[in-house]
Amino acid sequence: MTQRTLKLGAVLLGVGGPGQHHTWLSPEIPGDASVDIRWYIARAQQAEAAGFDLAFIVDSQFITPDSPHHYLNRLEPLTLLSAIAVHTSHIGLVGTLTTSYNDPFNIARRLASLDLISGGRAGWNVVATGDGGTAGNYGRDEHYDYATRYGRALEHVRVVQGLWQSYEDDAFPRDKQRGVFFDRSRQHRLDHVGEHFSVVGPLNIQRSPQGQPVIFQAGDSGEGRDLGANIADAIFTHAQTVEQGQAFARDIRARAAALGRDPDQIVIFPGISTIIADTDAQAREKEQEILGGKSFDRALAELGRPFGWHDLSQYDLDAPFPDLGDLGDRSFKTQAEKIKKLARDNGFTLRQVVQHQLDSRRSPFVGSAATVAAEIERWFRAGAFDGVNITVTVPSEFARFTDEVLPILRERGVVRTGYAATTLRGNLGLPIPENTHTVARRTAAQQPARTPSLVA
Repeated sequence: MTQRTLKLGAVLLGVGGPGQHHTWLSPEIPGDASVDIRWYIARAQQAEAAGFDLAFIVDSQFITPDSPHHYLNRLEPLTLLSAIAVHTSHIGLVGTLTTSYNDPFNIARRLASLDLISGGRAGWNVVATGDGGTAGNYGRDEHYDYATRYGRALEHVRVVQGLWQSYEDDAFPRDKQRGVFFDRSRQHRLDHVGEHFSVVGPLNIQRSPQGQPVIFQAGDSGEGRDLGANIADAIFTHAQTVEQGQAFARDIRARAAALGRDPDQIVIFPGISTIIADTDAQAREKEQEILGGKSFDRALAELGRPFGWHDLSQYDLDAPFPDLGDLGDRSFKTQAEKIKKLARDNGFTLRQVVQHQLDSRRSPFVGSAATVAAEIERWFRAGAFDGVNITVTVPSEFARFTDEVLPILRERGVVRTGYAATTLRGNLGLPIPENTHTVARRTAAQQPARTPSLVA
């Protein structure tokens, strides 16, 4: 039995994401890092040299002046990852693409292209867009409601996966002696007609060495968890405690098992923030400097995002948290409900909610390299996660993790010492999905020949 090892993801965030208000001021980060392909390639190569399983590019398609710095000016994920692909050889390449404002055929083709370009290292982070303002960028008067977004997402992924089955692995003999380029019996139309999509197919691109891209998903609502249990090979999430991580893992795996899936074939990847210094005391001091340096005004603006980027600066900060009604129902509904519940349960003012959000960003992974390694091992051994996503901004801070923490984890057998495969599936320990048409063909060939019945 292969020993279970911790998987590693690097989230490349250029000049800083939510809550990282002053990250871009670091002298190590170019002001245009979020649109500088050289920065991304260097960080991906840094992660690959450390044995990371994947580099992850987040995305959204709606911004306001209050959006995080990285969100305001960044490269499109698959274009970016295709450039990284030719400068790396083992690290997985995962990008966020929405099912709400893309058609399945286009996504299937673009991801299959990245998968071939990279030699089988592509992954798709499936999202049902939360930013309601995105609708206006795609000619819609309003965003899809919650149920429609998740119903559309499930059908969308199933259609994409069906298109990835268009060619069996032996569809292209490319036999020049016989003059046979293509075996037409190995090409298959999809002919899908569903509630949200109608797609004929077939897709005009062959399968990659890993069969098809790895499906990632992130979503903490009931609908989000059901979607992940249905379609995800790996799940991005967040947890503040070991117990929360364990509960999430149990819930996802129980949902997957109820759907007839092998629950052990789902890799759970929470995002974690590490702060590393020579001593625990220095690391805590460093954390306090980071937290104390955050901008209250920017945090107040960012708090409006789950509510459709509602302007919360119009309210009295020291009055009870405002009644926002159904704001958020067509945006990040789960986050919005959690914020409203926090305020209601604690009698918080708006100022106290903002401050709580700032303070809640404290990480359990703060300390010396030995302390951080021990805490990561504790969570991993307890089953709170199968892998971690590390945010990459300042290169020297990332190097403290790769050069100081990882050697300790490798010595303890938590992290593998080298790449196990050249594909993302191989490195994550996931099986290659067989082509359904090949399976059907093989099954039919194995059926015993029928003896004709004789009728007197």
